[in-house]
Amino acid sequence: MLQAVIDGATVFVPAVWKLEVVNALVVAERRKKVAPEKSAKFLQDLRRFNITVDVDGLDQVFSTVLDQARLYQRSAYDASYLELAQRRGLPFATKDEPLRKAAEELGLLIFQP
Repeated sequence: MLQAVIDGATVFVPAVWKLEVVNALVVAERRKKVAPEKSAKFLQDLRRFNITVDVDGLDQVFSTVLDQARLYQRSAYDASYLELAQRRGLPFATKDEPLRKAAEELGLLIFQP
């Protein structure tokens, strides 16, 4: 297990990440859990991080992503995170227990702040 928070580190995310962030925010707003102003602040705060969107993984959607989604019974979106971490040799961060287990089965390092 990898335990560290590294200031200035680059975080890699799959191409679907921005859509997932926006979807989470609009769903939270619809359920009255988050006000639009808080969503705007959250998006502003995200700009402080060094986030790199990895589009190379799109070439793996019909192969590795599909295979991992099937094998680990995860969504294609979840599998795109697994594929990215595996291909780039990156530590994996998630609070989703089944996804964490899949990452461990793939031999990925698990990031824990």
